[in-house]
Amino acid sequence: MTKSISVRDLIQRTEKQFSEAELFYGHGTDNALDEAFYLVMVAAGLEFDCSDEALDTPLKREILMHIESLIDKRINQRIPVAYLVNQAWFAGRAFYVDERVLIPRSPFAELITSQFMPWLSFNNVNSILDIGTGSGCIPVACAYEFPHAAIDAVDIDDDALAVAKENINKHGFNKRIHLYKSNLFEQLDSKKYDLIISNPPYVGHNEMQSLPAEYTHEPGHALEASDNGLELVGQILRQASAHLNDDGVLAVEVGNSMNALIESYPDMPFIWLEFERGGEGVFLLNKTDLEEYQF
Repeated sequence: MTKSISVRDLIQRTEKQFSEAELFYGHGTDNALDEAFYLVMVAAGLEFDCSDEALDTPLKREILMHIESLIDKRINQRIPVAYLVNQAWFAGRAFYVDERVLIPRSPFAELITSQFMPWLSFNNVNSILDIGTGSGCIPVACAYEFPHAAIDAVDIDDDALAVAKENINKHGFNKRIHLYKSNLFEQLDSKKYDLIISNPPYVGHNEMQSLPAEYTHEPGHALEASDNGLELVGQILRQASAHLNDDGVLAVEVGNSMNALIESYPDMPFIWLEFERGGEGVFLLNKTDLEEYQF
């Protein structure tokens, strides 16, 4: 029979197990203790700032057995915690996730919560587009930070759009965020925006082969792109100016493909951003820069 233990004890035991298992942390945490805390607390249905009394209360046997099964999957199948508990955090808010979508982890969260300052003026952002929306975390976060903005979000994948719709409804933005099934800009006609955001697939084939096992649980088509990861980024660069208002800004995450992108577009005046909370490979361009570039 499984012996009942407290939440605190289980977190400590799980931290030790995770450390010994040499897991890879890249989906919201970066160490065994935070990973153990995240899994146990969410699976136990507790708030992260719960009382000491709640932490020291013995877990019911069925809850303990459930959590132990998740711990086993995390260690032996290398399934990310966010998929095990169907929850990920982005820009300070919780989102539903499963293996139909990538786990949110983009440095865009920092940009959004700072309202893209100093690159944009808050009062001038009235329309936003998110390309490759996945779980819908980016448009939802934008809806909180830009309450007067109309927001569109596109994805080519029906499964991703279903998850995005669930999150948009969960956060109460179904009237402000409009979803489109579209390959980039194809279904948007001549619509224009003050801000276009995209975190498209940008991982090259060789890099895909070297990713830790945890990443194999994510949808490969949402990670990998041809042309050394630059295929979709190149299309966005060529098409974005037609969908930007005057003084509009394009912001795109390309991660480790940053150097390859610079080599492919040596004269493009990319503004590469730095982040206080980690992350790299995000650039900004304005409409004028895109119009003047000779593709």
